[in-house]
Amino acid sequence: MNDTLTLTIACPDRVGIVAAVSRFIAERGGWIVEANHHADGATQRFFMRNVMTAESLAARGVAAADFRRDFAAIAAEFAMDWALAESAQRKRVVLLVSRHDHCLVDLLYRFRSGELAGEVVAAISNHDELRGYVEWHGIAFRYVPVPRDDAGKAAAFATIDALCDELRADLLVLARYMQILPAWLTRKRAGRIVNIHHSFLPSFAGARPYAQAFERGVKLIGATSHYVTEDLDEGPIIEQDVVRIDHGDTEDDLVRYGRDIEKVVLARALKYHLEDRVLLNGRRTVVFR
Repeated sequence: MNDTLTLTIACPDRVGIVAAVSRFIAERGGWIVEANHHADGATQRFFMRNVMTAESLAARGVAAADFRRDFAAIAAEFAMDWALAESAQRKRVVLLVSRHDHCLVDLLYRFRSGELAGEVVAAISNHDELRGYVEWHGIAFRYVPVPRDDAGKAAAFATIDALCDELRADLLVLARYMQILPAWLTRKRAGRIVNIHHSFLPSFAGARPYAQAFERGVKLIGATSHYVTEDLDEGPIIEQDVVRIDHGDTEDDLVRYGRDIEKVVLARALKYHLEDRVLLNGRRTVVFR
């Protein structure tokens, strides 16, 4: 695929937004290959995503820096939160894992096959068991144990944060990382930490959701991928899916079914984020699939 520029916008809804943005792009020779709009009546917010070929802008001598500089006036006029992403600059991803390897294995395959548009620059784990598999892929593995005491946890997460800064990470992905991140870290990287929770949130938040589901005798179990906030398992939801179960399934069956759906849901959410398809709308998201 040819290189593209993706313009994402969120702003108060009003007349003239689409016209102003479209005119700006057209005046610079921008060829729009994908356009998405959504007006949220509940919040009176407007959301837009336009994908342009980089070649069409370059033909008029318009670089990404020029686009950003000139677009600032329109953004100010409409009070826009906006960003311009360049596909040529691949997002740098750090995976956080513990002992469960199914999401890690699936994601590494999807990155290796080119299905996911980004670059895994490292995996960080509080256990050392998955080192060999990660390094087999040519990816750096960092072992950062997380002690039980508060001082030890604080030091561990400070180390993780420093590693992510050093790696220039654009996104942290908790691929069944079985630790709760401190509030300061979630605030620092708000909208840039994606988690997979093995439950159809908001049901069965916290630990052992499959056991909770089994005890309640539910007929559907699911998985939820969401952005991480300081409120445990309550961040804006990106993607969800479910699988049907019945009275003959055991708790082990639920865990086994769940592994499959966790992989798919996390991969979808990660794909949407890496392609700049997710815009935050308060506690919710707008996802241009």
